[in-house]
Amino acid sequence: MSGALAHLRVLDLSRVLAGPWAGQILADLGAEVLKVERPGSGDDTRHWGPPFLKDAAGRDTTEAAYFLCANRNKRSLTVDFTCAEGQRIVRELAAQSDILLENFKVGGLAAYGLDYASLREINPRLIYCSITGFGQDGPYAQRAGYDFMIQGLGGLMSLTGRAAGEEAAGPVKVGVALTDLLTGLYASTAVLGALAHREQSGAGQHIDLALLDVQVACLANQAQNYLTTGVAPQRMGNAHPNIVPYQDFPSADGDFILTVGNDGQFRKFCEVAGHAEWADDPRFASNSARVAHRAVLIPLIRQATVFRTTAEWVAALEQAGVPCGPINDLAQVFNDPQVLARKLRVELPHPLAGTVAQVASPLRLSATPVEYRNAPPLLGEHTAQVLGERLGLDAAAIAGLRERGVI
Repeated sequence: MSGALAHLRVLDLSRVLAGPWAGQILADLGAEVLKVERPGSGDDTRHWGPPFLKDAAGRDTTEAAYFLCANRNKRSLTVDFTCAEGQRIVRELAAQSDILLENFKVGGLAAYGLDYASLREINPRLIYCSITGFGQDGPYAQRAGYDFMIQGLGGLMSLTGRAAGEEAAGPVKVGVALTDLLTGLYASTAVLGALAHREQSGAGQHIDLALLDVQVACLANQAQNYLTTGVAPQRMGNAHPNIVPYQDFPSADGDFILTVGNDGQFRKFCEVAGHAEWADDPRFASNSARVAHRAVLIPLIRQATVFRTTAEWVAALEQAGVPCGPINDLAQVFNDPQVLARKLRVELPHPLAGTVAQVASPLRLSATPVEYRNAPPLLGEHTAQVLGERLGLDAAAIAGLRERGVI
């Protein structure tokens, strides 16, 4: 391996999405990631289907698409660490690892001697990242946390959905588990920060990462709008609270997105739309004025945009230098010329299906590029290999562990 993190080993005890997403990022960057799963069942998301990956004959395999999205470039071993022998295996692997990822309930791993305090004794350099719903302390610390719940509790759903009084008004969650994904991104960033500290100090540390903390942090300008004014922002559909026009508009054959970021772009849009006079109207001449008079301006724009198709608007506005775009479904996304040019779909060999399609990593490093080494693993696919390589166990010892249900 020649990736930027090829010198590192990650012991991934996490399940579902936030932790595995962090592990996949580290794996894509070259780290050796050992995914520890429960014998017989494995990561919960292995069963979160349909859809399931299909084999060459079009039959469903055992591999759920959900699992496939977050587990490439890892090796899977099954270990029952509720028993003493399994705990010993995980401790021995932790002693040889640089990073450990886990998302058990607060204190859940202490009963098995796999908490940070216990593992730090055998590996002071270990960077131990705990991902929970609410963090290691506070009144909610013992609660389970799920993305959908956190989107509501953390304020995101108060901002997402049609405005009060509009048809179909009400809170809406984001269409992917965004809080989990953002937590995985923050986890990988925190791990890299801890690695930089370890280079200077020689010591590992504990990372306490909470979905709720991440969700609140990622409210970004909306949170700052509230902190600045004391007024809670409300749902605005696809409109922007601070920029106008910055939303979807109807076209002759659907809808398109207009994202005007400054007054110069607004003037260009007005010219393309055949209403150059809007740019000189005092109500619309500046962004602040447009925000104040959005209730007047937006209907005027909507009346103008319905006379051209989405493709016509996109072509004309791009020519004028005004940011805009279509609203694509995923079939259109993966056939988009830019997506094709950037090779955002990759194919990896898979033992059950021949190949499996994956979404490429967005990380583009010139000297240490992402490598797509292997597909998301089958459950326990590498158990014998890892125990042989890392712990020096021979075939007989591994067979004994398997007979006793440890692996």
